[in-house]
Amino acid sequence: MIRHDYALPEVRALHDLPLPQLILRAQTVHQANHRPEEVQLCSLLSVKTGGCAEDCAYCPQSSRYDTDVGAERMMTPAEVVEAAGRAKDAGATRFCMGAAWREVKDGPAFNNVLDMVRGVRQLGMEACVTLGMLSDDQAGRLADAGLTAYNHNLDTSREFYGSIITTRTFDDRLQTLSRVRKAGITVCSGGIIGMGESITDRCAMLVTLANLDPHPESVPINALVPTPGTPLADRAPVDPLELVRMIATARVLMPQSKVRLSAGRLSLSREAQLLCFLAGAKSIFYGEKLLTTGNPDVEADRALLRDAGMRAAPAELG
Repeated sequence: MIRHDYALPEVRALHDLPLPQLILRAQTVHQANHRPEEVQLCSLLSVKTGGCAEDCAYCPQSSRYDTDVGAERMMTPAEVVEAAGRAKDAGATRFCMGAAWREVKDGPAFNNVLDMVRGVRQLGMEACVTLGMLSDDQAGRLADAGLTAYNHNLDTSREFYGSIITTRTFDDRLQTLSRVRKAGITVCSGGIIGMGESITDRCAMLVTLANLDPHPESVPINALVPTPGTPLADRAPVDPLELVRMIATARVLMPQSKVRLSAGRLSLSREAQLLCFLAGAKSIFYGEKLLTTGNPDVEADRALLRDAGMRAAPAELG
């Protein structure tokens, strides 16, 4: 049943169920709405790395922090389409492009992104971008270029948000999602756990996402990857079972959304990843890098799916 009227106490109670019971509920929903033996393979490329003016405490691309990630030139559309072709050959059906911008600015750089989107779609792949905030007109131009999805994560709860980011507000993020939706582009929005937030904060973030109407078509659940030089560099690793709980809770709340096992997967054992699939994860990011963060390699992922009797999902382009 699709709902948009969840209350925080209800979601917290769901999240805190005994884990076998929570996974059973999640798997029941997953079986009813998806092909549980299939996992969508997505590839993510940073097309413009570093030099971002935002102060997101988790991000090595912020110009405010001294990290190993420096500002780099923007890739050309030809370079990006070539990378997308390699990802397609390796089995990916969705190609995601990230630019370290606070907001989209009209001009040659944005025109290049539009060309990248067109090129990826011409390969027969889904195209997703994450570019920061954007205007109604820019969202419309992305839609006209054929963009499949726009990623703009809430990151955390409204209450904890100011502890992580001060250069834009929680409502700024919701407004961006509204503009994307109005343009007819599907929404990709999730969050990060392990930044010092409470369990209630995690559940509050899911409440916000689940009460959007319609639900985001894509909900990435990320575990913080602490990066030297950022304010969160010393955070303890996330317990894999906490990630499983978040995926399972998201699956129950948003039955038809693709819940994506995203950043932090490099630290998970094969068994932990399979628990995430059992909890309702429908997608993984596939390839060596997730923006600027390491990711399991292609052969390891192929072996994991093969050994579990699972397979890559086919493309779902309309």
